[in-house]
Amino acid sequence: RRVVRLPGLQGDDFRHPLDKQNTRLVQLIPGLESMAGSLVAPMTEQLMLLENISTSVLVGPAQLPSIHALVEDAARVLDVEPPEVYVKQNPQPNAYTLAISGRKPFIVIHTSLLELLTPAEVQAILAHELGHLKCNHGVWLTFANLLALGATSVLPFVSQAIEDGFLRWLRAAELSCDRAALLVAQDPRVVASVLMKLAGGSPSMAQELNVDAFMQQARSYDEATASPLGWYLRNAQTRQLSHPLPVMRAREIDRWAHSDEYLGLLSRGEREGAGAGADGAPR
Repeated sequence: RRVVRLPGLQGDDFRHPLDKQNTRLVQLIPGLESMAGSLVAPMTEQLMLLENISTSVLVGPAQLPSIHALVEDAARVLDVEPPEVYVKQNPQPNAYTLAISGRKPFIVIHTSLLELLTPAEVQAILAHELGHLKCNHGVWLTFANLLALGATSVLPFVSQAIEDGFLRWLRAAELSCDRAALLVAQDPRVVASVLMKLAGGSPSMAQELNVDAFMQQARSYDEATASPLGWYLRNAQTRQLSHPLPVMRAREIDRWAHSDEYLGLLSRGEREGAGAGADGAPR
């Protein structure tokens, strides 16, 4: 039976060790947190907000209700307030979360991603984005996303060292959010399938994609980068990326799915037909 709610769940309950480590490292840089807050200025936030209101579709009970139901269900499992969701016409499969001070955070998901994924996989994407909110990635997430989206015109004074540090933090944060996706999907194959499709999927080839073959590919990448040279090349390969490599993420989530930490979290959750109603609300 599926867990429908994890009452009292905290971000630190599933936060990846690399997220914890890189958050501490960023916090050690004097003045960096206040600088991030000041760089994501009210004008920048307003620009981002207006961009989505004017060029996207706001999801709700009467607008794209199937997506609305997916995010509401995912938020209930993670015990987090559901944010607004915008669907944006874009050929690049992507989704991201923006947390603006004094305003409800929102998720943006591209149409090409919706076309690529099954409903369960779309929910895993939404749960991943909710993981950012659950982990309180906050203003750093918005700042890092601006960097990842190439918004140099609104963040002109960011040094290369600071950018590298934030991208390293963002890659680590993504691993925590993959865990949030698994907590909602409760099937590592769903999360691995999302990563496989992001790596090389298309709607026309969806029926031919094989998750088991992709996981074998991920294991072969582990073997190829096990040497000191392989480790160095892997780090060089990922340095400027906003997300870890899909094969690495798939291996990470597969390992965590078999961990005592993950199984322990599920064991304390409310399940369908046991302490919860059909809508997931406690009886």
